[in-house]
Amino acid sequence: MKAARAVLEFLKGSGVKHIFGIPAGSVNAFFDTLYDMPEIEPVVTKHEGAASYMAAAYAKYTGQMSVSIGCSGPGGTNLVTGAANAMREHLPVLFLTGAVPVNTMGLNASQELDAAPVFRTVTKYSVIVKEAKDLLPEIIKASQIAISGVPGPVHIAIPIDVQHAEVGNPDIPVLQERKPMIPNPETIQAAAKALMQRKDGCILVGQGVRGAVDSLIELAEMLNWPIVTTPQAKGYIPENHPLLIGVFGFAGHEAASNLINEGAGQALLVVGSSLGETATNNYNQNLTKDRFTVQLDFDQTVFNRKYEIDIPVLGDIHLSLLMMIEDLRVLGLSRGTAHLAFEENAMEGNESLVQDVEEYNTKNVLLNIQKLLPSNTRYTVDIGEFMAYVIHHMKVLDYDSYNINVHFGAMGVGIGSAIGSKLAEPERPVVCITGDGCFFMHGMEILTAKEQGLPILFVVMNNARLGMVYHGHSLQFKRTHPSFEQESVNIAEMAAAMRIPSFRVNGMDEISSDIIASLLNADGPAILEVALRDNNNPPMGDRVKFLSSFGK
Repeated sequence: MKAARAVLEFLKGSGVKHIFGIPAGSVNAFFDTLYDMPEIEPVVTKHEGAASYMAAAYAKYTGQMSVSIGCSGPGGTNLVTGAANAMREHLPVLFLTGAVPVNTMGLNASQELDAAPVFRTVTKYSVIVKEAKDLLPEIIKASQIAISGVPGPVHIAIPIDVQHAEVGNPDIPVLQERKPMIPNPETIQAAAKALMQRKDGCILVGQGVRGAVDSLIELAEMLNWPIVTTPQAKGYIPENHPLLIGVFGFAGHEAASNLINEGAGQALLVVGSSLGETATNNYNQNLTKDRFTVQLDFDQTVFNRKYEIDIPVLGDIHLSLLMMIEDLRVLGLSRGTAHLAFEENAMEGNESLVQDVEEYNTKNVLLNIQKLLPSNTRYTVDIGEFMAYVIHHMKVLDYDSYNINVHFGAMGVGIGSAIGSKLAEPERPVVCITGDGCFFMHGMEILTAKEQGLPILFVVMNNARLGMVYHGHSLQFKRTHPSFEQESVNIAEMAAAMRIPSFRVNGMDEISSDIIASLLNADGPAILEVALRDNNNPPMGDRVKFLSSFGK
């Protein structure tokens, strides 16, 4: 058995069903072997960067380790952005890159690059394997690291000759399941007692609450405390829950900012947020000011970074919440109905959802498109001015309904994420909201979606400029450089050239149920292009004010 085959047998036994990437000479031993292994399907993309985003989303929505592959040199460096993205998202992705034959290293071989140190800062583990006997053990080790503790990406560089080397018939183990991180019961008891003693407070929910939403809501209703979410956590708390005030941070709601800055007096419970820049509205000091603060997370490095935390609770968030609920119950709290008193606040936080359907602008376009889509649609949202409108205005109609990667902010991530999401959960409708700038980076992945037969609707907001950059510069510097404007391109015509169904919107009256239905009923992907240059300032919150502080 060749070393490459042993690796693939291990991955197959570990539940891997797709490998995202691009074939090339330095990794063709893997792709040749896949010809005889129908259990694992190669998803051949148009760019390795997009492959890395697909793998990350696939890991997120399957709850399993995924795999992305690229050639030595440029294929590997194209994967680095996706590795950094997966690291920020705590997603277990195994990145495999080819490498030149061992006996040619240092001789300026074609596409030679020592990729292990390049990946080391953006992964949990990165190594090059120079002997075939070590390859399978290193793959097993890396995979275990990827799923253990705080999950994250890992990387193995594999020289061509090592891939092809014979390794006999090694024992192929099964990847062990991740061991749960059980919080300290005494810490949970202390936190529950401290929160119980406070007259009032609020809960800041980050994306780490994923998989524990029901417990979070139960805890909030027991405490009768209002909830604000970070931008990345939009989509986890139902829009109509009376305790939900809105989004705090980038593109957040005024009611949520008022709550943090002026109300919710004595305590703050942080659940699954690293309290980074976009989650805290540029490190707003009012977040923890004069508040007893408890933070739940499975990553101990997030405690006491920027904010002093009174009780850090280390452990898997769903376990921490379950244990805290039980301790609060012992202390006499129960899930009640008094939270209805917050309904007025919740309505105030969502008042911006009321739209003027007459004006052809980004807000109204997105809200009217959403009206015509299934309520359980998942939106994978790219990076651009439209992202601020999504966070601020679009509704949360179902659990886990938004994939917003404002943390790392890689343009084009929404396109690959849509494909990874759809492969992970084929029955759930997926809509990607992207822009022309992102589309020009990774838009050709609509061909990948077509080749996979994936019915994904790509909504492309086409303003013929780098909109976020344009508005940011205009607000910060009171001028913009002409290069921010782009050549106006009819993206629907590009789709037609690829025989992909599309429609180009030029006004509000063209957004109709018939058009949306026809695109949704296509056998594969479809494009809804929205030709719109919106000169209204996006609801970016204090982002521009924060950037402007460095220019004084």
